[in-house]
Amino acid sequence: MANDVDSKSKAAKEEGGVFETIKVVVQALLIALVIRTLLFQPFNIPSGSLIPTLLIGDYLFVSKYTYGYSKHSIPFSPPLFSGRVWASEPKRGDIAVFKLPSDGSTDYIKRVIGLPGDRIQMIDGILHINNQPVKRERIADYMTADNWGRSVPVIRYRETLPNGVSHEIIEREGDTGTFDNTQVFIVPAGHFFMMGDNRDNSLDSRDRSVGYVPFENFVGRAEIIFFSIEDGASAWRIWEWPSTVRWNRLFSTIK
Repeated sequence: MANDVDSKSKAAKEEGGVFETIKVVVQALLIALVIRTLLFQPFNIPSGSLIPTLLIGDYLFVSKYTYGYSKHSIPFSPPLFSGRVWASEPKRGDIAVFKLPSDGSTDYIKRVIGLPGDRIQMIDGILHINNQPVKRERIADYMTADNWGRSVPVIRYRETLPNGVSHEIIEREGDTGTFDNTQVFIVPAGHFFMMGDNRDNSLDSRDRSVGYVPFENFVGRAEIIFFSIEDGASAWRIWEWPSTVRWNRLFSTIK
């Protein structure tokens, strides 16, 4: 009889332990989901469209609350509601993650250049906003990789937007690239015009495959780089970190 009681007691404890473990895991997942949905979401940079501001291999946090919330704030973008709640419009110069308008699922990250109602045009490589050229200042060349992986210098400028936001851009093809002379883009109401800082190597609103980005498609604003590793290196190969991690980029704010 005593053995039966002990066995039942042991089984009950084991069952209780399993239940507690499951409960802790579920609670942790719910907390992570809340943080990811309402506060911050991690992203990594897979392309060079924002060089020199963001590099391939950068890992960053995006604030979800900055622009309010839409269905794209929730994983898999379920159609629970339309528009945005607690909305606050992006500011010119913000670097933001958004869902590609053509499919509503692919994540893109670019800089906000045009606001609703703006007239945007590229003329001989110079950005024009509302018929006014944006100030740019030539600074030291930037070393980057060409299409064959060779390190080459490219022209770099410091560009200052009308609201005073200053950032660096590069022109791999000088002022004769594919998108260095464009039509006038008139940004529709409720939409934004997005561009990369790597002006000759960025698929952005200058191309019809991206186009104007609806406010609803914004996911959040890029805030801080929490990890960065050299292009081609593997983040999981911890033993290589001393030589592959870009230590000077860790915990740097994004501007």
